[in-house]
Parts: sequence; structure tokens; C-alpha cells
Amino acid sequence: FGVENIAIGTDFYGTEHLPREVNNYKKLSSNLSGALEKLGYTEKSLYKIPVSGYDEVEIAVFTPKTALVPSQFFSSEKAYSMLSDVVNLNDGESVGSVELPEYGAVLLYSNNTGETLTRVVAETVLRSDGSKSRILPVTYYMLKSLAGLTEYNKIIAAYMDDVLYLAIAQGGTLLLCNTFKAPDFTTAQYFIFLAMKKLQLNPEMSTITFMTSLDEEEEMSLYNYFRSVDYI
Repeated sequence: FGVENIAIGTDFYGTEHLPREVNNYKKLSSNLSGALEKLGYTEKSLYKIPVSGYDEVEIAVFTPKTALVPSQFFSSEKAYSMLSDVVNLNDGESVGSVELPEYGAVLLYSNNTGETLTRVVAETVLRSDGSKSRILPVTYYMLKSLAGLTEYNKIIAAYMDDVLYLAIAQGGTLLLCNTFKAPDFTTAQYFIFLAMKKLQLNPEMSTITFMTSLDEEEEMSLYNYFRSVDYI
């Protein structure tokens, strides 16, 4: 594959049995780089192996605690109360926000995802300029990806941890962005078809795009109704 296509990382989570020379992520970078230099790798080639950082890093977290607010109504001082109006927030739960100018909206989300590993990744995976990567909800990346879908009816979904994430647009107009509690994939499909019916969209003329993997049975069940099933 060569240095153009290789990245090296670590997982120190959940074990106490680590090599003496590489017992934390900082030692991985310094000691591994030194070992590769001895094997003949140049400084320029080592830079291409992202031990030290990536030009761009996206970290998505699956959290249903999100809300899309029109930009003209958004207030950073009222972000907590705005989000708590539509989802249950715990006391002291912090709320973040990210702008989506293409939709004239701001996405509110809970910062308290409860995913320690995700936060460890955000602390240790750095961009090339040394900055840390921001953790954003998967809903943000779904909305960003809608613009890249070529069909007029744009349907993008993700299914993870008994939650369906769904966004639908026609052309450049966002019609729906929501999450649904779905204990099984059959229930997830029910909400997809319910949304399609409410929006008067014909599945037989549409492609649904998933950001999470589906097993063969789940994929075939969608093919029974949709023209095509894609992945990004």
C-alpha cells in the first residue's frame, strides 16, 4: 500500500498489559518513528504516515439529543433551554451548537454523550496543525452529506443502538431531520416509510443512503420498496 495509504494508531483502552516502550500514545509516535527511520524511511515519508496528525479528522457520535433551530431564533445563552424543550437533559448536561448555514439553521446537541472512548480519541487524534478534533453528532454529518446526493429526493439514514437517524430533502430544501426510537430494524423501516408517506415521496422512485452498515437481510428488505440502497 505504501506510505500514501497507511495510518497507524493505538488502542490503550481497557487493558493494563502494555509494552514498556509503547505504553502510551506519545511513545507510539516517537518510538515508532525512530524504529522506522532505522529501517530506511525518510523524514518526508514518515510525515505521510499519520502518526503525528491528519489534515482533516471527523469524529461523529451517535446521540439522539439534538435539535435543529432556525438561525434567527438561536441564542447561545438559551441553547440549554431550547434543547431541553425537545429532549430530556440531565442536570448539568452541557449543550453545544454548530452552524449549518446551507439550511439557515443551528444544530444543538448534548455534549454529555457518555462515550469515554470517543473523548479519548478526540484528545489523541490531532490534525496536522496540532489542533484537536471536534466531536459532532452524526446528524451534523448526515445533513452535510445531503448536498452531495445527486438525486432530487435525498434520503439519508443511520441506525445505531436502537435509534433511527433520518434526514430527507428535496433539491436544496430540507423536509425532515429527526431521530426515532426503534428497538429493531422493522420498527426503523416503519418510521422511514411513515416519513415518506407524510412527505408524499414514492420509495420506488427514490434511493435511500445509509451512513451505517446493514446486514444482507436488512438491505434486501429495503430493496423491496426502494429503487436503490447506497452507503456513504
